[in-house]
Parts: sequence; structure tokens; C-alpha cells
Amino acid sequence: MSRLLAAMAVLAVVVSSLALSSNLALGHERRTVGPYTFVVGWINEPSYVNLLNSLDLTVTETSGGKAVEGLDKTLKADLTFGGSTTAQPLALAARFGQPGKYSGYVVPTKVGDYTFHITGTVGTTSVDEKFESGPGRFGSIESTDPLQYPSKVVANADLAARLDSLQTLVIAGIVLAGLAVVASAAGLVTRRR
Repeated sequence: MSRLLAAMAVLAVVVSSLALSSNLALGHERRTVGPYTFVVGWINEPSYVNLLNSLDLTVTETSGGKAVEGLDKTLKADLTFGGSTTAQPLALAARFGQPGKYSGYVVPTKVGDYTFHITGTVGTTSVDEKFESGPGRFGSIESTDPLQYPSKVVANADLAARLDSLQTLVIAGIVLAGLAVVASAAGLVTRRR
């Protein structure tokens, strides 16, 4: 029995070593595109709102796993939020010393789901692929609220909403004051007659 446990322990160590030393991207989506494998996600996961992040794109040949270089010249990437049709182009760049790996930096400003759209060519293969965040793919952008310590910072979106409400109240106050002045002036004119 002890030999069986020892063998299982050795097997567990070997498997975990392979997982740690391999080029596995956890929290990324892996997809075959023609004879190539694309692995897409955020470079920093979990990913948080208002913090610099990047597209993490790895392209390899599916058979053999050889890294594909030079794609920063033949591929384009953009990013959309939720159901938005307005895309943010990303400056796709090869990562120094990491063949087949590319990045495109951005500061996501809203919590939620994002989509990377990658177009262009790899060799003779045309590419037009959308990679959406979500369960079983790569992570959505999360709020930093649970991480803030010792005091919470008001999010930009919350601050903007508060300023919009304040602006509406100020405008309503000005309109009411104007109406009061007009009514008062009208009352003075009718009293003099």
C-alpha cells in the first residue's frame, strides 16, 4: 500500500511540475484557426476596472506548437465593451523575448464583459475571430471596490452620476429662481396699475 501511495505522490509531483513549467494560459480561451492555435485573454487576471491591462495573444502552429512570429505586422486587434459597436483599436506589439506572444494595452473603464476582435492574416490563413470574456473563456473586468483599503475611493462612474444629479438640481434651482423673479416682477407691475 505504501508503494502505491509513493507512486501516486511521484506522479502528482511530475504532473504539477509539467503544469507549472508549461506555457499554459489559465483563464484564457484557446481556439484553432486554420492550422494555428490562438490563445486569448487578459495579460493580468483577475482583471480590474481602471487599471492598465493588455490583450494577451499567443499564436502557435497547431501541429508541433511552433511559435508564429511577425504577426504584429499582419494582424489587427480591437476591443469592444458589452454590446457596444464602438471599437477601441489596440496597438498590437510583439512581446520582447517571447516568440509568438503579442500584447495591446488598454485601461478598461467599465466593469463587465469585453470582446477582443482579431483580424488579418497568419501566413495564408485569413483571420476574423471574436473572443468574448465570460465563463469558460477569459475573465470579465471586475470592480476594485472589494480590494480597497483602508478607505473606499468613489468610482469615476459613480462620481459622474453624482455630478449629473447635482447639475440637474442646480439647473432646476436656477430655473425656479428665475420664475420667482419673473412672478415677483409681474406682481409689482400689476400692483402699480
